[in-house]
Amino acid sequence: FGPVDGHDIPRLVKTINTASKVNGPVFIHVKTKKGKGYAPAERKPDTYHGVSPFDIATGKALAEKKAISYAGVFSEKICSMAETNKRIVGITAAMPGGVGLTRFSKEYPNRYFDVGIAEAHATTFAAGLAAGGMIPVFGVYSSFLQRAFDQVLHDVCIQNLKVVFALDHAG
Repeated sequence: FGPVDGHDIPRLVKTINTASKVNGPVFIHVKTKKGKGYAPAERKPDTYHGVSPFDIATGKALAEKKAISYAGVFSEKICSMAETNKRIVGITAAMPGGVGLTRFSKEYPNRYFDVGIAEAHATTFAAGLAAGGMIPVFGVYSSFLQRAFDQVLHDVCIQNLKVVFALDHAG
């Protein structure tokens, strides 16, 4: 069924009720917009993926960050390494800000790849790049890399390919 506008609750409920009457497996394709209904998040959805306390009226953070984050350190390091090594490429699965690849994407747009929410694809893509002599760096939240467990094992490890997985947000 679908695609169905996930923000149209009456239509979504109707679709779910209709689908529940089907005797067998059902797939409902629901389309949503991240941040829908909250203007600051609609304008900058990547900013509101994981947030610290903020003012609801303005969307601005209530406190300035004092220490550099893991993603900040990673961003500085990958950019400095990429400056001298043209084989380094950055890969993200729709989270450039969260994993620290925003700056890299601007400084090295021809070596930056956002594959969308597709961690398994990102891993196999990285393996292909590594097989071709590149040095792929896949920045990904550790909890999302589980989506690519088979690809890590079969496409990277068994072939002994040099793929860097820059993992953070564990726990």
